[in-house]
Amino acid sequence: MRSLLPPLVVAAVLVAAGCTGTTTPSAEGTADGSALVLADPAEPTTLNPLLGYGREGVSKLYDGLVEHRADGSVRPQLAVDAPAPAADGLSWTVKLREDVKFTDGTAFGPEDVVATYRALLDPASGSTERAAYAELTGVEQLDVRTVRFTLARPWAAFPHMLVLGILPSEAFGGPLRDVKPVGTGPYKLVDWRKGDRMVLEANASYFGGEPKIRKLTVVFVPDDNTRAQRMQAGEFDGTELPPRLAASFGSVNGMRVITHRSADLRAITLPSGPVTGDSAIRMALNQAVNRKGMVDNLLGGKGTPASTPVPDTLPEFVETGAGFQYDKAQAELLLDQAGWVRGADGVRVRNGVPARFVLMYPIGDVVRADLATAFAADAKAVGIDVQLAGLSWEAATPRLGVDAMLHGGGTPFDPDLMTYWPLHTGNPWGYSNQQVDAALDTGRTLLDPAQRAAAYKQFQRAYAAAPGMVVLAAVQHTYVVRENWNGYQEVVDPHAHGALSWGPWWNLEKWTPR
Repeated sequence: MRSLLPPLVVAAVLVAAGCTGTTTPSAEGTADGSALVLADPAEPTTLNPLLGYGREGVSKLYDGLVEHRADGSVRPQLAVDAPAPAADGLSWTVKLREDVKFTDGTAFGPEDVVATYRALLDPASGSTERAAYAELTGVEQLDVRTVRFTLARPWAAFPHMLVLGILPSEAFGGPLRDVKPVGTGPYKLVDWRKGDRMVLEANASYFGGEPKIRKLTVVFVPDDNTRAQRMQAGEFDGTELPPRLAASFGSVNGMRVITHRSADLRAITLPSGPVTGDSAIRMALNQAVNRKGMVDNLLGGKGTPASTPVPDTLPEFVETGAGFQYDKAQAELLLDQAGWVRGADGVRVRNGVPARFVLMYPIGDVVRADLATAFAADAKAVGIDVQLAGLSWEAATPRLGVDAMLHGGGTPFDPDLMTYWPLHTGNPWGYSNQQVDAALDTGRTLLDPAQRAAAYKQFQRAYAAAPGMVVLAAVQHTYVVRENWNGYQEVVDPHAHGALSWGPWWNLEKWTPR
């Protein structure tokens, strides 16, 4: 449902609420803090890890062989020790825990790991995650507690991919969409009213200890303004909000506004068409955009200007000499020299083709809508007409190869995981650059940290010479949290975050009531 109040009215309501000096009781109404209600802008389409659920390794229902620490490194989870690579980098061996059960009571073992990853690799299964594991060729059980993964070529980031949730071997045999959400995680599903909410219950036999928060309810509210209103009304104990909506909760008693750094880049994809595929248009747009103005004015300073696809949360890989400065005059000169001439309406034209394209953004996403509007204004100033289209993901996805998209993505764990898919040849928008491909392939296959850093710096130099998108900023994530629990630990968020993944609740199973 769309909000009936504009953002400024919502903010005024929240300020008024903060002046009352009262504390809103917990959303569930429990006195012992054993229940928590969160609001999430995005409802999962599935709870199957092979179809994309818990892609970044935090899912509440499942565990992977490893998990990510708060600093982005990996540590054993269902594994006993860290995954061990062979000398040639073409295989990794993992030893498994013995004290784990699935929430249906069955024992966890190597056969479950093998079955899960073989289903991932089997084209007939229809796993949507198969492309992300392009270098993985096989998995086998070595003994009662050991499995080995084989790769087509060395893959330095492979341990980060072992966060994939493990399903019981008995789950397979039919379509993946019919697999029940049974995992080894700290919670189990007890109710899912699609389009409304999901209720999870603590796993009493969890090998990491039963969570103190025994009931977790996640309500799905896509519209940012509506979520802010309902949070103010006391319906939720926490949610994510855009910075300008979250800020007003800072004066509400019992509430805390939390900001996380992130590797979540916002960028404009530029498909390989007559306008967005033109090298002069691409370069000019990168120089016409006032990134700092976007961060200061639209994000309230809650972000970092960025112009290349490696964020400052991975500083050892950043090439400081690559990138773009805000230079409107240089952008106009580039377009003039390339034969894009301003028409009577101010829009440039070349060979009868106007410099005009559609920019899609997810409807209901305030931050992306604001960034899209600001980008269109900067483009108009140099004679490029950007027509905005707020669409659902279902409507936008088939058009990614034709229309531009205000893309979001990124991870603080490894540069391979955030650069290979969107910029290597084969990406959905058709960008192809041989020098970029070569640097990305080198960075993927080298195991030496110093050599990898050099490869990703070379990648950024090659990209900056012929960009395929307009990177705008790394956005920070802002949350409102009721201060009724202990256990919050700050993290650097990936793009995928929320009530069932990262954000303040990434380690929810370890929280305790105050």
